[in-house]
Amino acid sequence: MNCFSALYASRCHALLLSGALLCAGCGVSDSESAGSPNDREYGVQYTLQPDPKASRVRVNLRLRQAGSLLRELSFPLDSHISDVVGDGEVRIAGGTIHWQPPSGGGVLEWWATIQNKRASGAYDALLNGDWGIFRAEDAIPRARTRTLKGAESRTTMTFDLPPGWAVVSEYSAIDNPIVIDRPGRRFDEPAGWIAMGRLGVRRETIAGIKVAVAGPEGHDVRRMDMLALLGWSLPELAAILPHDFPRLTIVSASDPMWRGGLSAPASMFIHADRPMISENATSSLLHEVVHTAMPINNRDGYDWIAEGLAEYYSIELLRRGRAITEERAVFAFERQAEWAAKADTLCQESSTGPTTALAVTLFKQLNNEMSQQSDGEASLDALLPYLTGDEVDDATLAAAVEQVIRSVPDALHIDNLPGCLSIAPETAEN
Repeated sequence: MNCFSALYASRCHALLLSGALLCAGCGVSDSESAGSPNDREYGVQYTLQPDPKASRVRVNLRLRQAGSLLRELSFPLDSHISDVVGDGEVRIAGGTIHWQPPSGGGVLEWWATIQNKRASGAYDALLNGDWGIFRAEDAIPRARTRTLKGAESRTTMTFDLPPGWAVVSEYSAIDNPIVIDRPGRRFDEPAGWIAMGRLGVRRETIAGIKVAVAGPEGHDVRRMDMLALLGWSLPELAAILPHDFPRLTIVSASDPMWRGGLSAPASMFIHADRPMISENATSSLLHEVVHTAMPINNRDGYDWIAEGLAEYYSIELLRRGRAITEERAVFAFERQAEWAAKADTLCQESSTGPTTALAVTLFKQLNNEMSQQSDGEASLDALLPYLTGDEVDDATLAAAVEQVIRSVPDALHIDNLPGCLSIAPETAEN
């Protein structure tokens, strides 16, 4: 065993001793114990301890296992990660941290700087003396693992906070430690937005969805306004989602945080100054809620699909929930069509405002066509189950429409998708 400090030497010794006692109690070898599914599970606990004065978080990863189930864990050594130490072998190669833990488990620790400034000068991750707002991924880089075949983690997370601080994440506020379960993954890692510090929090259950709205004390976070708007719109969203959506966490703050919205699978950030409903009858809040509830994996160049659907439904949810009138919704789609005239292309790496408006206009046309072709029986809602799996592009979208209305959609003709497809030139026959 190779420990990186005297501190870890004592930990390593204790872990080896406890591991030896555990094996002695079991009375079986590693190979003998590998037959049961429980013997393929190893424990991982993350503890996050903020250091507000230094704008850093110390991350402690404690591994408990028997029989070397987790052989190696690796993650990128980004510029905000430092002071990585641990039991077993820790090495850096090609900008990547590689940790080979002892067979009986061990501890890996590092520091993560929580301060990410955008080109505008605003932050999308920040930790100061009073509060912090960031994504779990900012402190815990996404890792790759090498394990015994069939081995899976049982992951938990705790926080070691300064006096008077609280924390809100996309996970249950009741569980301690928090259980991290990401279906379809053998190695579960914490994800989503985290707010910590001296917080104001409001909670509500709407249409079976547990909603939490959190922000630092003293910031003009309109928690009750958000809950009121969600009270009208979330039941409409829940009715069309192709899957369960049990929890929504919204974190918010004013300057110097970035003046926009950013989503994660069960949580989102929105700047405190963003209007609940804009003058053009769209909603940044609902736009991000749609992203959060229905994450779409676009193929490169097809960002317009996710962005267009989120903006389309930000209007539709306002209309269906009667937060705006039918006439106002018509006006909103007309404004989108006017803005769409400024878009030169639809397919590009990142959807701009005019591009998203063009996508909204296209989806509105597609919705009308589907309704006409099905005598009012089908709408854009019917496509949602087809768009939350593999990578999505125009072909995926067209195929989904054909599944629903049994005809090729005119709205998705190549003439309506500028920049999305190119036709190969003819080649001379040999």
